[in-house]
Amino acid sequence: MPPRPPVPDDLSERIRIKRIYRAVRVSDGKRILVDRLWPRGVSKDRARLHAWEKDIAPSDDLRHWFHASPNRWDTFRTRYLRELEAKGDLIGKIAECARDGVVTLLFAAKDEDHNNAVVLQEYLQKRLRQGTGS
Repeated sequence: MPPRPPVPDDLSERIRIKRIYRAVRVSDGKRILVDRLWPRGVSKDRARLHAWEKDIAPSDDLRHWFHASPNRWDTFRTRYLRELEAKGDLIGKIAECARDGVVTLLFAAKDEDHNNAVVLQEYLQKRLRQGTGS
């Protein structure tokens, strides 16, 4: 078994994001897919997931609305943050994983700067810094 990578002391630094198509690394810690749809061309064996939390992804309506026009990023971010407020149990579950070590939120979108994992990471980091991860 490979050595376990160092775990950041700051809980908020334990939440990372990564495109699921990138190579699996030990430093990923617990890998959690946060997309509603399974990514094309990725086998479940290759994904090496700790969990698939599709219910934490944006609603279908919001996802379709944003996908139709990526220049809606700011509004998408605001609406998704509102949706996240109603997903306390799932937020708590991921925050608990971060208390144990590194968590990598996985997404399939090509745009690495404008996707739901970016918003979710920001939301989780803020909650963990405030001590309200659960």
